[in-house]
Amino acid sequence: MSRRHWLHSWFVREARFGGIALGLISALLAAPRLSASGAAIGVAKATLGGAQVTIRYGRPKLRGRHPLKMIEPGQVWRMGADIPTTITCEAPLDFGGATVPAGTHFVFVRWVDPGLWTLVISSKPLPQYQPSTKLAEVPMRLERIRKPAEEVTISLVRQGALARLAVSWGTYRLVCSFRRAR
Repeated sequence: MSRRHWLHSWFVREARFGGIALGLISALLAAPRLSASGAAIGVAKATLGGAQVTIRYGRPKLRGRHPLKMIEPGQVWRMGADIPTTITCEAPLDFGGATVPAGTHFVFVRWVDPGLWTLVISSKPLPQYQPSTKLAEVPMRLERIRKPAEEVTISLVRQGALARLAVSWGTYRLVCSFRRAR
């Protein structure tokens, strides 16, 4: 075998291996990220007034459970599984008149009374949460949805100068709006 033919064969073999390796790496990067218990990690993003807003959360599955039987009125829920639900904003945000500074903060919902929910933004995660760590608390509208969400799903949708935050699980959706602070 000539040296030229050997080099050509070697490059072809290496190119095939490189293509397979590149394909495997691409597949691994495209796979959903999972928490320690196997719950998917969700990310919701929106750009509001030129500033990026990102919510990161664990996505527990219902697995036949009823969402409202896992929490009682008065309790605060971290809206996810395994990891704290966080909101990261590049600019200050206005939640019902309360200004949340730029940075990363923790997000919960509170079931105040049947039919009455609030969104809570805190500087501390749930185990260390106290009323003094609360940055904002705003009412959320409870809606019934036809197509049940098996996994917790958080969405951010820009609507003009506002962003709509929605948390869906089972046949329920909690919704509130916020804006970039002036």
